[in-house]
Amino acid sequence: MEVILLEKVENLGSLGDRVRVRPGYGRNFLIPYGKAKLATPENIKDLEARAAELARAAAEALQAAQRRAEQLTGLRVTLAAKAGEEGKLFGSIGTADIADAITRAGVEIQRSEVRLPEGPLRSCGEFDVALHLHTDVNTLVRVIIAPEG
Repeated sequence: MEVILLEKVENLGSLGDRVRVRPGYGRNFLIPYGKAKLATPENIKDLEARAAELARAAAEALQAAQRRAEQLTGLRVTLAAKAGEEGKLFGSIGTADIADAITRAGVEIQRSEVRLPEGPLRSCGEFDVALHLHTDVNTLVRVIIAPEG
């Protein structure tokens, strides 16, 4: 299946690229989420007419992500959780908990922007958590997990 990308997609291409993808990926992800259109002659002409508008929107999204990354620079977020004697948590701290804490600190973050490649945090301590704000913008936030009481 050949599609035209309407925005930059990580590990696939950038705005306006014609790429060949597997049919399920195109039908179930790219097209429904507005990231691509089928590469038909009508859609190619439409994209050429709207190229400047789409490029401007992509540049604005990149600038907004860079502004959010600047706000997050040096941010330290503290979370309190129930923990045992050795510092092991009764439960875990996941992406939703971290996103809520950062949002309460003053910067709007979605759960999907928090990256925990090794899974949820399960012990007390300080951790550097990666945030993926845009395909070109990544930043780190220091998360401190302290035992309650």
